[in-house]
Amino acid sequence: MKPNYSYEKRQRELEKKKKKAEKEHRKATAPETPPVAETTEPTEPAEPADKA
Repeated sequence: MKPNYSYEKRQRELEKKKKKAEKEHRKATAPETPPVAETTEPTEPAEPADKA
C-alpha cells in the first residue's frame, strides 16, 4: 500500500493553522507585556547600582 501524502500534508497544514491561531490569541490577550519589559529595563539596573 502506498503512503497517503495528501493526508499527511493536510495534517501539517492543520497543525500550522492551529499553532498560528494560538500565537495570535496569545498576542491578543497579552499585548502589554513587551512594553512593560522595555520600560522596566532601564530602571532596574540603576536602582541596584545606587544601593550597592
